[in-house]
Amino acid sequence: MSFKLFELLLQASIYTVTISIVSILIGFAIAILLSGMLLSLRRHLVLPARIFVSFFRGVPLLVQLLLIYNLLPVIGINVPSVVAAVVGLSLCTAAYQAENLRGGFASVPVGLVESAEMVGLTPGQIFRRIKVPTALRLTLPALVNEAILILKASSLVSVVGIVELTRMAQDLAGSTFLPLQLFASAGLIYLVINWIVALAGGLIERSLPGAPR
Repeated sequence: MSFKLFELLLQASIYTVTISIVSILIGFAIAILLSGMLLSLRRHLVLPARIFVSFFRGVPLLVQLLLIYNLLPVIGINVPSVVAAVVGLSLCTAAYQAENLRGGFASVPVGLVESAEMVGLTPGQIFRRIKVPTALRLTLPALVNEAILILKASSLVSVVGIVELTRMAQDLAGSTFLPLQLFASAGLIYLVINWIVALAGGLIERSLPGAPR
């Protein structure tokens, strides 16, 4: 396989990484809101969050992408394929991240919070200095796993017309008759990307307050 073909795969992988990172970050912002709603004592907040999480965890991502891609024009919203892909991935990962964060916040030791209250920290300070770092440290491995899953699942966005890494490998394999070399190269690129994500997650986990050194 020529370097030119490998270079085309690398260029497509930039699309894969960009769409995945943007989706994961948007999903994380939505997940924080959802986790707060899930932990709320108010039923009118818990119920919509549970319905959202159940739907996006229960319906295959491929179906979600096709629904969003075909639904938006019907309700008068015409957006590029890449936007529909990001929306689909973001909503899907938000559901999984919300469950991870909910578990993390629920696992913050009560004694830790009570000690912070005794030394005079305000609820806002306790949230920022105690609850968020502790919950993130507890859930970071799960969040990193979710990020890796989204990176791999991003190959599904080709159904809405995005030429990401897997789609590029398919297109090149069809025109060059080198499927083994191209898909092996695509697999190697995915492996390197996910190894970097796992490495970065480990570094972030060790940098959080209270993490073992």
